[in-house]
Amino acid sequence: MVDLPVPSDFELAILRMLWRLGPATVREVHDALQHERQMGYTTVLKTMQIMVDKGLLNRDESARSHIYQPVAREEETQAGLVRGLLAKAFGGSARRLVMAALQEAPMAPEDEAALVEEIRKIRRQS
Repeated sequence: MVDLPVPSDFELAILRMLWRLGPATVREVHDALQHERQMGYTTVLKTMQIMVDKGLLNRDESARSHIYQPVAREEETQAGLVRGLLAKAFGGSARRLVMAALQEAPMAPEDEAALVEEIRKIRRQS
């Protein structure tokens, strides 16, 4: 597992859009992001170019309009972000992280039951 650079909030928005769209041009990402936030095309272009340099995106230059896609899958990026947060903010304690998350965003009973089942499943695999 290779640790990728931590994306900024805007870079994460671009990654989320690419995970949803699949490989896409800057124009496609820009147009899709317009529904969430207003920003210029050149801002998206420059940010995506920086993301290529940082190793967050791959760029296919074989066509006139370059096609971008994330280097890592969404789950891999989320796992990296959680590892960083776990280490930095919670001293490596998964229990403290989960408790803080539950206090900030309480779960519906059906989600709680699903979480308990997921924990059991993970324990069986260990």
